[in-house]
Amino acid sequence: MTAIITVGLPRMMKETGERRIFLPDFVRYLTDLGATVFLEEGYAEDGGYTFADYRKVTDAVHLCSREEAFRKELVLVLRSPEENEFSMLMPGNILMSMLHYPTRTHRVELLKSLGVNAISLDGIVNDQNVRLVENMKAVAWNGLEAAFDELEKRWPGLRRKNGGPFKVLILGTGMVGKHAADAATKLGRVERNNRHIAEGGPGAIALSVGRNITGSPETMRALMQQADILVDATQRRDPSQPVIPNAWIAWLPEHAIIVDLSVDPYLLDDVPPVVRGIEGIPQGNLDKYVFTPDDPAWETQIPAGIPCNNRRTTVSCYSWPGIYPEACMKHYATQLEPLMAVLLEKGYAGLSPDGSYFERALYRATLHGWLKQHEQIALPQQMRSYSEEAAAR
Repeated sequence: MTAIITVGLPRMMKETGERRIFLPDFVRYLTDLGATVFLEEGYAEDGGYTFADYRKVTDAVHLCSREEAFRKELVLVLRSPEENEFSMLMPGNILMSMLHYPTRTHRVELLKSLGVNAISLDGIVNDQNVRLVENMKAVAWNGLEAAFDELEKRWPGLRRKNGGPFKVLILGTGMVGKHAADAATKLGRVERNNRHIAEGGPGAIALSVGRNITGSPETMRALMQQADILVDATQRRDPSQPVIPNAWIAWLPEHAIIVDLSVDPYLLDDVPPVVRGIEGIPQGNLDKYVFTPDDPAWETQIPAGIPCNNRRTTVSCYSWPGIYPEACMKHYATQLEPLMAVLLEKGYAGLSPDGSYFERALYRATLHGWLKQHEQIALPQQMRSYSEEAAAR
């Protein structure tokens, strides 16, 4: 017998390019565990499916209104709903989404005040603090694919007169940074790299650096002057300070591409404030993730007081994995299935920090579990930048 009987899947209602939905096979998995699933009307169509595709695999799935989807015992949605929609959630029920507790202090306080039992997908980590629901590889590869696409517009076949290899400077050596190095050496796409090798192309060199280098302006100037691509894959200890001040962007060659994989927001009203890792660049989404230096977004997106005079073509997407939506959601389903089996059986209140492997991971991602872990330190001091946020969304 499951502890959770009803699961609501509301639409994300994000940009047009956001087409990720939980696929029919995953819904069937939930119903096989004993849950009844309710899809918001139009949910299937968002991802190129029909409701009939879901009914083919299970009878325990139904259509409902948006409000009804938000009233179910478990509300599962990849990207967080807008905060003004949280009031539709029933106190004591569960919201399971990418909630990013460390960098969303207002969201945390709102969920607490509403009595919502939150589980943050990006906060589900194992005993070694490694995320169990992530798509870091897609973040890095999709971002580098976009960057090399832009370089290829300038140099077809990635062949330029000097014949030398392209140089990619990667800031950050965590999970995203490691995948970025792999993607960079393969020109962002395996098929392109294979063609490039067959044609005798110059290839690419990836150089990864950490805090002991990014804190040295002299060293960074020398490295940036040679970079064809600059990648931000950092996880900052102090999100109120950029890794790359806007003035440093002037050191990059005019043709250089900035790749924003961290995609931290500007939250200037937070305490301390959160700023972008590379200062003064726009933030993109699935509708628009390429910004040339003359794009109006440099004027309309950057908050007043943030310098943005130095510009290079930038690729930035809040949801890099969503560029290939079906592959992304199959990936997430594989990671989520063992977690959902535990959650549907135990329920929110039944999760324990002393339980099984997946139960412990789920407990750490609950709002009360996260707050308990941080109760000795004031919340603002826990603010840190999440380069993996883009992997989650």
